[in-house]
Amino acid sequence: MNSTLTLRFLTEPTDVNFGGKVHGGMVMKWIDQAGYACASNWCSGYCVTVYVGGIRFYQPIHIGDLVEIQCRIIYTGNTSMHVAVDVYSRATTEEELRKNTHCIIVFVAVDEQGEPRPVPKWTPQTEQEQRLEAYAKKLMDLRRDIDEEMRPFLEV
Repeated sequence: MNSTLTLRFLTEPTDVNFGGKVHGGMVMKWIDQAGYACASNWCSGYCVTVYVGGIRFYQPIHIGDLVEIQCRIIYTGNTSMHVAVDVYSRATTEEELRKNTHCIIVFVAVDEQGEPRPVPKWTPQTEQEQRLEAYAKKLMDLRRDIDEEMRPFLEV
């Protein structure tokens, strides 16, 4: 079982927005696809996205750039997996990647009936992984606070 996954590809003219850069919605699609590939590999099955948080766009991605999406499991619950996703890009004539986007996605493994099912436990092995797990736990606490604040506005 591998807790990391990297996807690489070139951007295409169909990825462009009105400003001539890669559309943010396209980047979010790539993030979800890469995160899903990482999470489904970890749990050896189907999973669904239940939360995408803290998505931050730092720099634009240009048409024709090489894009690299790095995903890693940073926390597992009983049925959930927290995946950190970082998006990098560079012109094909350059060597150094620049960080474009970061976010955390939470996936839940589900069975054939769509019910949550257990996932293998991920255990941090390095100091960096321990920091990432602590980051995931802190974000869980922040999400609970946000959910509480939003509750009055979710009623129909």
